[in-house]
Amino acid sequence: MKIEIQDKLNKLALKKSIPFCYGCYQDAPTGRCNICGSDDLMNRLPGVGCEYGQEWIISHILETELSPVDIEEAFEESIRQIYPEETKVGWMTFDTVTLMKSQDPVSWNIAKSEWESQEEEDGTIISFDNGATYYWYSDLEKFVDDQEA
Repeated sequence: MKIEIQDKLNKLALKKSIPFCYGCYQDAPTGRCNICGSDDLMNRLPGVGCEYGQEWIISHILETELSPVDIEEAFEESIRQIYPEETKVGWMTFDTVTLMKSQDPVSWNIAKSEWESQEEEDGTIISFDNGATYYWYSDLEKFVDDQEA
């Protein structure tokens, strides 16, 4: 699943970029520089820059086209779907999530981390930077499919 979406993102990155000869400092849309004949080309993304590889283009596309998952917010929503909205302690009523977070922040963070790992394992969220940023797989899949059309 991740390999398939990665392949689609690589193709999209190549489609959005222009081969560029840094030595001659010119575009080489045929894949070979017209001046020096080199095929050791960078990729130029107009208005952004040029560099070797597609990873930086993919990062730029993801940052500008998709909203990352707010893990804290998504986890809170997941908890709110499981537990009652309010918890009564004695005569006082508290928001359950706020109570859980404030009374045992370590446990909250462990549970959030486990939820994040499970969501990634299930393929609900996906990261291309070792978990620094996640995207909803469904949003990413829709975006890539729209770009292919």
